[in-house]
Amino acid sequence: MPARVCCCCAALRPRYKRLVDNIFPEDPKDGLVKADMEKLTFYAVSAPEKLDRIGAYLAERLSRDVVRHRYGYVLIAMEALDQLLMACHSQSIKPFVESFLHMVAKLLESGEPKLQVLGTNSFVKFANIEEDTPSYHRRYDFFVSRFSAMCHSCDHDPETQTEIRIAGIRGIQGVVRKTVNDELRATIWEPQHMDKIVPSLLFNMQKIEDVDSRTGPPSSPTGGEKEENPALLAENCFRELLGRATYGNMNNAVRPVFAHLDHHKLWDPNEFAVSCFKIIMYSIQAQYSHHVIQEILGHLDACKKDPPRVRAGIIQVLLEAVAIAAKGSIGPTVLEVFNTLLKHLRISVDFELGDRRSSAGSATFSTSSKENDERIVQNAIIQTIGFFGSNLPDYQRSEIMMFIMGKVPVLGATSQSLDTSHLGDLGTRRIQIMLLRSLLMVTSGYKAMTITNALPAPFLDPLLSPSLMEDSELRQLVLEILHNLIDRHDNRAKLRGIRIIPDVSDLKIKRDKISRQDVSFMKKHGQQLYRHIYLGCKEEDNVQKNFELLYTSLALITIELANEEVVIDLIRLAIALQDVAIINEDNLPMFNRCGIMALVAAYLNFLSQMIAVPSFCQHVSKVIETRSLEASYFLPETIFKDKCNLPKSLEKHEKNLFFLTNKIAESLGGSGYSVERLSVPYVPQVTDEDRLSRRKSIVDTVSIQVDILPGNNTEDKIDNTEEITFEALKKAIDNNGLEEQEKEKRRLVIEKFQKAPFEEIAAQCETKANLLHDRLAQILELTIRPPPSPSGTMTITAGHAHYQSVPVYEMKFPDLCVY
Repeated sequence: MPARVCCCCAALRPRYKRLVDNIFPEDPKDGLVKADMEKLTFYAVSAPEKLDRIGAYLAERLSRDVVRHRYGYVLIAMEALDQLLMACHSQSIKPFVESFLHMVAKLLESGEPKLQVLGTNSFVKFANIEEDTPSYHRRYDFFVSRFSAMCHSCDHDPETQTEIRIAGIRGIQGVVRKTVNDELRATIWEPQHMDKIVPSLLFNMQKIEDVDSRTGPPSSPTGGEKEENPALLAENCFRELLGRATYGNMNNAVRPVFAHLDHHKLWDPNEFAVSCFKIIMYSIQAQYSHHVIQEILGHLDACKKDPPRVRAGIIQVLLEAVAIAAKGSIGPTVLEVFNTLLKHLRISVDFELGDRRSSAGSATFSTSSKENDERIVQNAIIQTIGFFGSNLPDYQRSEIMMFIMGKVPVLGATSQSLDTSHLGDLGTRRIQIMLLRSLLMVTSGYKAMTITNALPAPFLDPLLSPSLMEDSELRQLVLEILHNLIDRHDNRAKLRGIRIIPDVSDLKIKRDKISRQDVSFMKKHGQQLYRHIYLGCKEEDNVQKNFELLYTSLALITIELANEEVVIDLIRLAIALQDVAIINEDNLPMFNRCGIMALVAAYLNFLSQMIAVPSFCQHVSKVIETRSLEASYFLPETIFKDKCNLPKSLEKHEKNLFFLTNKIAESLGGSGYSVERLSVPYVPQVTDEDRLSRRKSIVDTVSIQVDILPGNNTEDKIDNTEEITFEALKKAIDNNGLEEQEKEKRRLVIEKFQKAPFEEIAAQCETKANLLHDRLAQILELTIRPPPSPSGTMTITAGHAHYQSVPVYEMKFPDLCVY
């Protein structure tokens, strides 16, 4: 009877349950019963409304087998689920998928690595199935969390640990593919999911970086190695994730990278950080590159108080990102990048000087190490600015040149320059050097069609400012920037080093005919260039490199910008420099005087061969030959040696050692040059900044204090009446000598106005007018004072303003105002 009852109960069970039970053999080692599995599949396809019940019953059996550790039956159940999933694509598959995901979650929650791997494999197969309709209620929060945890597996067995990590990475890859293809793809890009997925991938990528740093660069992996290597699999998944990112969710995918690098202190050293952002920049769509650059800049701002090596690591990452983004379009971030970098350059200099002041009494080693770290930051910023600028198109590069030049603090600069008031003179000089080094890198390789485009007036005026001539290194940077912009035919390398060139034609110098725009530029700005070279030669702290750069500047002007008029001006400039060395009104050291003489010799030798006037070449060659025999210290090959015997004075030297104006005029006059202006000595042009600096010195040295006191103090007056004597009357009557002096003065003035260039006449007249204006302004400041005020009057003493208040009861009012 009990047997008949059991048979009766079994016959009454639903058909789907009987079909499901039949696929399980008595011995799990025999595997899935294929014949019965085919019957179950046919039944599920024929009656899709039963799929949800089939799935629920399979899930019930699987849960029971997992609890009882009957893992053989678990494998059979998952295999059956996979086959049903692949075979059925109807609308009724949605409830079945819920049962399937529930069973996968059961496997992932178990502590058995094999079951976790089994559940992951089933989920990956499910992720590759394209569903006909989206599922609006399905979420994958649990799977994201669980797969991320598997990526951090720390199992004691290395093989098991690797296996679990690979399963976790493949699971994340499946989640990404499933959600991106789904209509509700935005859910996976939420910060709570990205904060788990991205660090899990980076964690596995970081492990291979550690191994590579010890064993050298790996060979290119095969397909099998990619599947067995967690780092390579994680990198592929990371690339796929970033490749699917869009405009709205790009930032959510990038920000966890910064958190991971900060948490694990991977900015110093920053090899892994650099490799991560290279992957990011190459994986995302090109039009989203500026998002990544903006995120790096934002993180740099957030870390402005971090140690200098951390900031240097972030800046180097920015360099690599910019190097990739500069090849395409990076949109509005161009000026933002430069503005942020220049701001951090000022911050770094401020930190460097602050550390130096605060640790003045501490150990020298700690001070120097901090300064060196800040120098690393500054060099990284300069390298980034230079590399970014040099990769921009010419029209953007010219804007960046103007932008950087506007940030250089010079006398009379606009408010756009970097604020260095709290840094002092040393900090201002450091900022100037850093900005000019950045500008030097940006101008490297810049080729403008005309010199006017390369050196516009708003750029040239601050570049040639006297504020940038107060230091030898500053002058070197300014000259090198000029070389980058003037040299349009790459001749600078052929002119490297100051020397007497026997045959200039061997250099194979490239040059074109001087354009009308270049001629106009020299008429307008030539005097500025001459003045800068002239004053640069007169600086006492010049070293050999300064003279070499000055020589190259003269040579490049000759090649690129010289017509007949400019050639005459350059010869006048060279003769004026020779007079500076001979007369020595500035009390220059003997090395500087001999260096100037060598510079003039090398340049006139170059110029004479460039214009190819035989008599001029003969005169220059004769002077150089005489110097080589009698005064070799006037030649660059001798004076710039380490050990050179310098003369005690230059006044006793013969005229045949010097270049003579009359000889040069004779030689050039016979070749058609207008040599009238050679007899007029060169005088440097006075600039607006000179007047600004002169006014500033007056304010600094003169105390302008005027007190209006009642009464006449006759005893304080000085009698300036001239005493009339016989000698005075005799001098007044005998005025023949005075008349002759007046005639000579008038003759010199007429000759000057006939032969001197218009620019010099205008410069001298402007100088006199400005001196008169300054005197008048000073008199007005001394005499015209505002009425006393209770709020106080300002007096300037030694450049500092002081306010002196006057009480109301002491003020004197006119009678009509008092009642």
